[in-house]
Amino acid sequence: MKVAVCINHVPDTETKIKISADSKSIDRAGVNFMMSPYDEIAVEEGLRIRDKFKGEVIVISLGGEKHKETLRKALAMGVDKAVLLKDEGERDSHGVAVGLAAELRALAPDVILCGKQSIDFDDAQVGTAVAEMLGLPSVGVVVKIDIQDGNVVCQREIEGGHETVETRLPAVFLAQKGLNDPRYPSLKGIMAAKSKPIEEKPAAAAEPRVLTVAMRKPPAKSSGKILGTDKTAVPELVRLLHDEAKVI
Repeated sequence: MKVAVCINHVPDTETKIKISADSKSIDRAGVNFMMSPYDEIAVEEGLRIRDKFKGEVIVISLGGEKHKETLRKALAMGVDKAVLLKDEGERDSHGVAVGLAAELRALAPDVILCGKQSIDFDDAQVGTAVAEMLGLPSVGVVVKIDIQDGNVVCQREIEGGHETVETRLPAVFLAQKGLNDPRYPSLKGIMAAKSKPIEEKPAAAAEPRVLTVAMRKPPAKSSGKILGTDKTAVPELVRLLHDEAKVI
């Protein structure tokens, strides 16, 4: 069983983001980066599939030199190979999908795993776009994957519950929280990852379809108001909700 996992290198969730001077990107100075959390779940699922069916797990990331940090974490978790599709420039989701799909087409894996979305732009487009470009079925927000003789039964989250779907391999699966609990890299794995090679290739070219015009932070929240502590405050609250907040 050949399993490929697409992973991204994103700002740490605890990092305070600043907008750069051009207002079109973030200021990367002092920003800590990490593997996107949904991608960690995808890596863990890939490792479990490999351990059950034998074979190999290959992780792929598209980006600059810094992406090697995230690839090495995946290697420390226990994956077999890592590939960096090198591109120091900025890409939209379509451009990322083009580069990943070109590499995956050559690898021809049985299972392709991605996080359901990356936590930097949160647009949740890359995984399904890759599946479309490869002509493969895809299942999103997956919380359970059961593979038997090339058939796959999945549970996926929908509003208010779960949906059970069935497909066949090869296919693309987009991992959601609840699919598994990612393992922590062991000290032995961390040390071994330092010596494992990361294959570098130029990413397939792609014309941008989306341009960032401007980035800005949301406005600061205004201070709250205390109108009273009993029912006499209700009329004033209703007036403010109607006249100022305009929500009723």
